[in-house]
Amino acid sequence: MLVPVVSGAVISNTMQSLFPPLEPRQTCTVPVEDGHSLYVEECGNPDGLPAVFVHGGPGAGCELYHRRFFDPERYRIVLFDQRGCGRSTPHASLQGNNTQALVADMEIIRERLGIDRWLVFGGSWGSTLGLVYAETHPHRVLALVLRGIFLCRPRDIHWFYQDGASYLLPDYWQDYLAVVAPDERDDMVSAYYRRLTGADESAMLAAAQAWSLWEGRASTLLPRSSVVDHFAGPKTALSLARIECHYFMHDSFLAENQILDRAGRLRDIPGVIVHGRYDVVCPLEQAWALHRAWPQARLEVIADAGHSATEPGTVDALVRATGEFAQRFG
Repeated sequence: MLVPVVSGAVISNTMQSLFPPLEPRQTCTVPVEDGHSLYVEECGNPDGLPAVFVHGGPGAGCELYHRRFFDPERYRIVLFDQRGCGRSTPHASLQGNNTQALVADMEIIRERLGIDRWLVFGGSWGSTLGLVYAETHPHRVLALVLRGIFLCRPRDIHWFYQDGASYLLPDYWQDYLAVVAPDERDDMVSAYYRRLTGADESAMLAAAQAWSLWEGRASTLLPRSSVVDHFAGPKTALSLARIECHYFMHDSFLAENQILDRAGRLRDIPGVIVHGRYDVVCPLEQAWALHRAWPQARLEVIADAGHSATEPGTVDALVRATGEFAQRFG
């Protein structure tokens, strides 16, 4: 039997918010294969419960507020920028950039920091990578806190980048279409990939910003300029668009239904799944499918949220989840 689906709004009348801003306790650069160097930072209590934040995209990089989902007095918070994005180098590089490499990178970071097991926290693509990591190394995962579930099946890519979300946001969709010639629009991901990997730098940047802006505009239930501005920034747009498109051209380097097919490996890992009911980027069906395959996890459907981690109900549910696990394992 499935654990009941609940809305974050009914858990308590007191909404939780992000913890106050904090600075890293230490940072380092970790060299990995294929010429990549990863930016890694630690925040909070060095003797606290280890937790790793897995950012989205792929290719988005970490943001300052990502540190703030965890109580810094109770958690040893590890954040890292995945290959090719954020403060990792080389920027927007596709060389050796694939899901299996990112899983291996997480193990390199864990071992370098001397962590035996950690809580894995991820949203959107971060939920994808977090799940693949947990299914590959279940004995290294204390718990999973996941948001905006993205299973990366071909149907999920088709929904957002080809046919589906376009019917809900037709005005934003026109800007996404505009950089692609009409005779190429039957396969938008391929059309974008040609531009994002071509020699014309101006065409590459225009495509990157159109791709990234489409995602940013679709991410929140109500328009939020801070989210859109982040996605539209040239550095973020270039790494996000190039790396995402690269992954999606290669089926995210996963078998078609890999995450659900291997969900049995998660059965001994406690988890919380948080998903906005009106998520346009990754519709709720993906979280529901994961919950059916992994019924030991608790699914919280946020009644007034879309895809973004910044929406109040989603923040509330995620902060509560990290608090619960700090209490349980701390």
